[in-house]
Amino acid sequence: MNPHKQTIIPKKLVGQLNINHLNGRIVYIPNKKKTREQLFVYGHHSSLERVYGILDDLSQYGPVTAPDLPGFGGMDSLYKIGEEPSIDNLADYLAAVIKLRYRKRRFTVIGFSIGSAITTRMLQKYPELTEQVDDVISVAGFTNASDFKFSPTRMKIYKSIAYFFSSTWGASFFRYVFLNSIVLKTAYRYTPNARHKFKDMPKEEFKKMIRFEVELWQCNDVRTYMRTGISMLSLDLSKWKVNKRIRHISVGEADQYFRDDVVAKNMKQIYKSFRASRADMKNHAPSVIASKEESFPIVPKDIRKLLNTRPK
Repeated sequence: MNPHKQTIIPKKLVGQLNINHLNGRIVYIPNKKKTREQLFVYGHHSSLERVYGILDDLSQYGPVTAPDLPGFGGMDSLYKIGEEPSIDNLADYLAAVIKLRYRKRRFTVIGFSIGSAITTRMLQKYPELTEQVDDVISVAGFTNASDFKFSPTRMKIYKSIAYFFSSTWGASFFRYVFLNSIVLKTAYRYTPNARHKFKDMPKEEFKKMIRFEVELWQCNDVRTYMRTGISMLSLDLSKWKVNKRIRHISVGEADQYFRDDVVAKNMKQIYKSFRASRADMKNHAPSVIASKEESFPIVPKDIRKLLNTRPK
């Protein structure tokens, strides 16, 4: 495994995680207050280091647990055990983490971006676990490929690229050519997504960001990244219901990926009830090097109020 150097998580908070012969890490931030236990499922192109600022902020409301996802953050990929990293298989993995970690205890689950989709699918496949869930919170999440802002042509291009590099040899080529640190530092800043993230950023902060981006790209399994990309761009979870309410945190027009109105429409088809809140963010997600203070705007006041009350 390859933990990041830019964001240091205190060693006492990091444990080893082994599920179905897959080795990864899990962060647990205790809190004696125990208003509610929280399970945080991070997003695409992520790691425990990337979301530690958010986890640190959330820990004021109760204990926070955040597991690695297979193929992300340096964890072994599902390919190691002969499985593809589909949304369904990642949902099975998340259910296994819950059964191992929580037993019969109750908790609030918070899914970020694709983490929200994985959470939704897990609750659809394992309805018995909904009895343990106090609240479902989606942060810039989605449940359907139609939620994306991308044009049909752009969707086809992204899918084609993902298919091409999801093969064993394609992933190896991508890893050792495109993810070479020199290439990344030189070229990555000019991609559409990077230009959006790095816009108007001070020079020193940009240098820190690009160093972290290199480490983040290199610690994530390329085949997993590409295969989950295909899953996201083909996703449709509307066929199955979840007998829970969902609280969705939207980033509004600042979100470069998702359309609020379509996300809401699709989530309403799945969940028993839906309520949206607006985060004060300039992007889909906080900076990859965001501290606790810099991550604060992602959680609106009404969600903080919810987290600060004991579940009924």
